[in-house]
Amino acid sequence: MTGTDWAMTLSNVDSLLLFPMPDGPDYETESILAGRGIANICGVDEAGRGPLAGPVTAAAVILNVNDMPEGLNDSKKLSPLKRQALFNQILTAATVSFAHVSAATIDQINIREASLLAMKMAVEGLPEAAGHALIDGNALPRGLPCPATALVKGDARSLSIAAASIIAKVMRDRLMVRADKLHPGYGLAQHKGYPTKTHREAVVRLGPSPLHRLSFAPVATAAAAIAKKSPRSEVRKRAT
Repeated sequence: MTGTDWAMTLSNVDSLLLFPMPDGPDYETESILAGRGIANICGVDEAGRGPLAGPVTAAAVILNVNDMPEGLNDSKKLSPLKRQALFNQILTAATVSFAHVSAATIDQINIREASLLAMKMAVEGLPEAAGHALIDGNALPRGLPCPATALVKGDARSLSIAAASIIAKVMRDRLMVRADKLHPGYGLAQHKGYPTKTHREAVVRLGPSPLHRLSFAPVATAAAAIAKKSPRSEVRKRAT
């Protein structure tokens, strides 16, 4: 299957029912836009929607068509070693921006809105203005500084989005490794905040840290249990 079989035209939001999945990410969508005279096409993706702790991180990447790293793919499909190697190559060859949205903001506006906000911030942070943004998922952030298209499973379809997924994943993972030193006992360096059994047990045992998302059910349940056993002032200190 060629890219033109699944992406002959672009709309603001596409559907996998209309556009079957290609075998892997390619540059076809970007080429269609470039053929319309659009320059600086960026791919945008996020990492960290599911964890109980830490920020959600988004990245925007404008690839250099003459110097694209080989092996770009959805970050979840890459080994840590391959992901790190591609991360370094992307930083060298492409135009990159990333943004974090904190757990506190996630609790205020919900994880979906926080993810979209991080994507918008990443696009706005590019040192070169984007001419068009390819957004992973089925929704577009409000207030983007350029036209955009949402691509469902975009990190498996667009090389630019795949590159953004790698940047977002590596940057967030590095942040969580540093967070583990500030908030020991939760194992953040190992699971990066995701709801593993070890992590959930640590939250129950220690209570939420300032990096935990209180709006997420396992954390809220643990915080409520701690509140029953501890003075209100102590719970507030741990949960804010």
